[in-house]
Amino acid sequence: MNMPGVGRIAAIVAVAAVAALWTWLPDGGSASGETGTGGGREQGANGGSVPWSYVGMRGPAFWGSLSPAYAPCAAGRMQSPIDVGDGFPARARAPVFDYRPSPLTIVNNGHTVQVDYATGSTLTVAGEVYELFQFHFHTLAEHEVAGARASMEVHFVHRSASGVLAVVGVMIEVGRHNEALAVVFDNMPAEPGPAVAAAGETVDASAMLPPRSRAFSHYRGSLTTPPCSEGVRWFVLATAVEASEAQVAAFRRISGPNARPLQGLNNRLLIASP
Repeated sequence: MNMPGVGRIAAIVAVAAVAALWTWLPDGGSASGETGTGGGREQGANGGSVPWSYVGMRGPAFWGSLSPAYAPCAAGRMQSPIDVGDGFPARARAPVFDYRPSPLTIVNNGHTVQVDYATGSTLTVAGEVYELFQFHFHTLAEHEVAGARASMEVHFVHRSASGVLAVVGVMIEVGRHNEALAVVFDNMPAEPGPAVAAAGETVDASAMLPPRSRAFSHYRGSLTTPPCSEGVRWFVLATAVEASEAQVAAFRRISGPNARPLQGLNNRLLIASP
C-alpha cells in the first residue's frame, strides 16, 4: 500500500543524515589569518593592527568596515556566536578531552583575560586531534540557548595539525565558588599588557569542564572577534559550570561587557547530541 509523503520524509531524513555525516568529517582547510604569534587565536585581539572595540564606532556593528581583513565580520555567512537551542538531534561521537595541567601564563589583552596553555593537551573529534593552546572568557555568554544567555562563557581554543580550529564553549552560571577557576581569576592582570607567567602556579583545564553530562551542540562557525575568520568547528557543551558572584564580578571589572551579538544561522546545520 502506498503511503503518501513517506518517500518525501525518507528523502529528507536521508539528506539530513548525509549532512550530519559531512559535518563530522575533518576539514581540509583552516581559518584565514590564524598564524603567527597573535594569530591562531579565537580571541583575535592581538592578531590585527586595526583597533576594534565592543562599543561605539569601533564596536561589532562596524567591525567589517574597519579593515579589509575584517570583512568576514560583515559579509560572512558562517559567523559566530549563534543560538544553539534548536539543533537537529543526532547521536554524534562525543569529543574526547585529554587535558593536562599547565603552568599559568595569563594575559589581559584589552578585550578579555586569556590563558596561554602549554603543549600536550588535546581534543579528539571523529579521529581528528586538536591541541589546546589557549582559553579565554566572555561576559555575558556569547552563545544563547533558546534565547537565554549565561553569565559568562569560557572558550577552549584548539588547532589541528592542518591548522583547523576547534573551539569548545562552556557556559558559566552564578552559583558556588569555582576552585578550578580561582587560580585564573586570582591572577588576572588588572591592566592590558604582555603575558605574565604566574610563578609556581598551574592551571587544569580539565577541572573547568562539566563533571558529568557532555551533551553538546555542534556547528561550523567563525571567530567571534575580528578578523571573524570562518571555518571554525564549534562545540558548545549543554551543561554549565558555576562560579561565585564575586568571581564573575571580578572578571567584569577587568573586561567589561565583551560578548559579540548573535549572528544568523543562515541555513547551517546545527547538531544537538544528547
